[in-house]
Amino acid sequence: MKIRKTIAAIATVGIAALALAGCSGSGSDGSDGAQTGATVQQIKDKGTIRIATFTDLKPYGYTKDDGTNTGFDVELGERLAKDLGVKVEWVPVNADARVDSLRSDKADLVLANFTVTDERKEVVDFGTPYMKVSIGVASPESAVITDPSQLEGKTLAVNKGTTAEQYFTENFPQIEQTKFDSKTQQFQAFKDGRAAALADDNTYLYSWAKDNPGFTVGIKQLGDQSFIAPAVAKGNADLLKWVNERISSLTGEGFFEQDYNDQLKQFFTDDVQPDDVVLTKDEVAAQTK
Repeated sequence: MKIRKTIAAIATVGIAALALAGCSGSGSDGSDGAQTGATVQQIKDKGTIRIATFTDLKPYGYTKDDGTNTGFDVELGERLAKDLGVKVEWVPVNADARVDSLRSDKADLVLANFTVTDERKEVVDFGTPYMKVSIGVASPESAVITDPSQLEGKTLAVNKGTTAEQYFTENFPQIEQTKFDSKTQQFQAFKDGRAAALADDNTYLYSWAKDNPGFTVGIKQLGDQSFIAPAVAKGNADLLKWVNERISSLTGEGFFEQDYNDQLKQFFTDDVQPDDVVLTKDEVAAQTK
């Protein structure tokens, strides 16, 4: 009798677990092909889209003194909401919380300077990219470095464990690198003249050079490009399809160039152009093939 009751209890628990999994969006990894997350129609019916973004990463996503959200990603989110005919509920996140905001159903969409990586592709679905980033090299305006060959016999400041360190180690082992544990140490050594140049993400260098007159980004791109893209919950095919269509359309109408001029241009040096940062029509087309 006890055995029968035990078997019945196990079966009941199993059925309940399956039901709970179905209610909570089991299959959010996309393995069963099921729709997960809110569909476009559900978002429209609710009248609100929840967008996860930074509140402290100027100029991509940050909070103004009056408490309102602004920045490059925020302007994109507002436009997408307008096109949907809904309001935005901003979900503040830090870098580590971007994936979790989707997996825990706290957000429908992430627009938070989110770089596409193979590891992240396993847990979220990325849309069509709208921004690009690669390694750049900054140097004094009085001794501009425009080609890596000019660094032979000189010292390059890098941050340990970064893409820049790896790239120069693999491709230019003859260039001496001075390696630092933090960006603060790295940039201070560079400003003090302890290195002829500094390598880091180009979008970071554009704003740093703006804040530090006398320096420039003589090499804007080295190595492979990485891409910044919107992200939805794994398996949310309906919202992903809509976002991708809108990104392509917005690129065609020049929205991202205008967003650059509104939100990024003031933070970058004058020699930086929109297509150094945002994707062109041809680049977007290449990404969607």
